[in-house]
Amino acid sequence: MLRILGRTRADCSGQTRREWIQAGGAGLFGVSLPTVLAAADAQNTSFSGGRAKSVLFVYLFGGPSQLESFDMKPDAPSNVRGPFNSIDSRTSGLRICEHLPMLAQTSDKYCVVQTLNHSQNDHNGSHIIQTGRMMPPAERGPARVNAAPNDWPAIGSVVEYMERKANGKRTRSLPDYIYLPNRHGQIQLDGRYDRLGQYAGWLGAEHNALATRIHKKAGQKSPYCTGDNPYYRDCSDDELTFQFEGLSPPDSVTVDRLDRRRSLLQQFDVRAKQLAETNSLTGYNSAQSSVWNLLTSDTLRAALDIRREPASLRDRYGRNLFGQSLIMGRRMIEAGTRFVTVVWDMSDGAPSGWDSHNQLTGSLRDCLLPGLDRGLSALLEDLETRGLLDETLVVACGEMGRTPKFVNRGTDDGRDHWSYCFPAVLAGAGIQGGTTFGRSDKHAAYPLDHPVSCPDLAATIFKSLGIDPNGFIPDREGRPAALVDGGRPINAIFS
Repeated sequence: MLRILGRTRADCSGQTRREWIQAGGAGLFGVSLPTVLAAADAQNTSFSGGRAKSVLFVYLFGGPSQLESFDMKPDAPSNVRGPFNSIDSRTSGLRICEHLPMLAQTSDKYCVVQTLNHSQNDHNGSHIIQTGRMMPPAERGPARVNAAPNDWPAIGSVVEYMERKANGKRTRSLPDYIYLPNRHGQIQLDGRYDRLGQYAGWLGAEHNALATRIHKKAGQKSPYCTGDNPYYRDCSDDELTFQFEGLSPPDSVTVDRLDRRRSLLQQFDVRAKQLAETNSLTGYNSAQSSVWNLLTSDTLRAALDIRREPASLRDRYGRNLFGQSLIMGRRMIEAGTRFVTVVWDMSDGAPSGWDSHNQLTGSLRDCLLPGLDRGLSALLEDLETRGLLDETLVVACGEMGRTPKFVNRGTDDGRDHWSYCFPAVLAGAGIQGGTTFGRSDKHAAYPLDHPVSCPDLAATIFKSLGIDPNGFIPDREGRPAALVDGGRPINAIFS
């Protein structure tokens, strides 16, 4: 809580311009007056002049190998270039993996940034890739991977916050930050991981993504995995429920019955009216209202019904969990959601998805690369056909890449973590298709020119949406916090 001129204001509830100035003048923030003025103005200017109405963030968690995807080095020694050949694409000078033929033929629709990099050389790169900020110190559980309350808010959470600030009184039938098909880490070890980077952190839980829940199938065994991994196999419609946890009332509960329940809750709320301006109750009432709108939303209910899609289109995406989640992501974008993350997550057992320490050749050749090739190429084609690509920014990347050194141990070959140079694919919303940005060195180990930081990527996403990357949001204490720490938009990749 922050007390300004004797009045207590709730964190993240928004201050007036006068209050920002008064607080800055009193020396409470420890920042200059121009910074305070900029912070005050930033609260009232969002989604202005951006090419993108929405962002679809395709998150390939685990660390896809740059040397087996979009940064092939065919002339490098065998212990660098790896097991696969490269093929021509429709982009001049870009050769990509032979197991990405559909993406090779659609490369005129996207730009490959080959020099994304950061220094968090492990899976906690999930924080910086989704927030644009390095993770802060915190207690993160025995595995040191769990989210913490003081984490920086995810880019999607900032978008959710900005949308609420811009249209706070509008009744929303859809959330503006959605996570598909599960919260990050929920499918691994029966949900015992709660991966960082996906949440609103200190911005407040009301700005977390609304996430669907898809369960693994008991007794099922997937290729290259000791347990079930629905990303590796075809999924039935019975599995692909795509329901938001807590927003699916039993069939016996009608809308009328829900309304009667709401009336009872409102009667209790009247008794607590004197507490209405406290931070906890205000947040509760806001969240309660939002959940109720979503629970009774025909728009959301219709968007979640993937069975409305033509069978041929679903086949084109691939009937695995990744392909069907991309369709659902497109449906959410089409219905009006601002920011959708589709995560290809790790699974139980080894190899664990894109974390290719071992069995790299088989898992990439037979499962991972074909699934990415089919799903991402279908998404770009589908968005273009529907007229959505011009107003949707698509970003596809992992939290890191893999080591230039390829270790061949027969069926147990692989590469380790490498965050110092890895690719990202960007498309739509004015991105120049058929291009590349930046070059890596001869072993795809470090940027040779035009290095791109995660803050640069975050700034690019914000600017594309019409959010000033130099702007501010209030932190937990109400002080102005910069959206981006030194990052600059990659303007050269836009037409």
